[in-house]
Amino acid sequence: MISDPQALAELAGRTMFERDPASQALGMALAEIRPGYARMTMTVRADMLNGHATCHGGYIFMLADSAFAFACNSHNLSTVGAGCTIDYLAPGRVGDVLVAEAVEQALQGKTGIYDVTVKAEDGRMIALFRGKSHRVSGTVAA
Repeated sequence: MISDPQALAELAGRTMFERDPASQALGMALAEIRPGYARMTMTVRADMLNGHATCHGGYIFMLADSAFAFACNSHNLSTVGAGCTIDYLAPGRVGDVLVAEAVEQALQGKTGIYDVTVKAEDGRMIALFRGKSHRVSGTVAA
């Protein structure tokens, strides 16, 4: 049994990413994970653009949602999303490397609140996401 919270977060993150074909298919990378925190990146590809030649909001949402998922499972307790909101602030453009940073704001019993910022590498704020999590039975990694 792992008692170090950072080692446990890293194990949970590796285990989740190995089982996450959706994030992998979009080229996401788990750049950093620690208890209650995750940072993920994704490069905007041409096939992610909408009719305005900007990144489709669904891809931005998926990046934020994935960072949220990794942050709320970083304690190695199986946790799912119970609800979320997102505000789009600026467009992502082809070639932009988007960085989603998820931070645990509160964790009480089985419920957590997480804020996710999505920025372009140049610092432009792309979106703000807030997710509510609910812990279910089981662990991410054995």
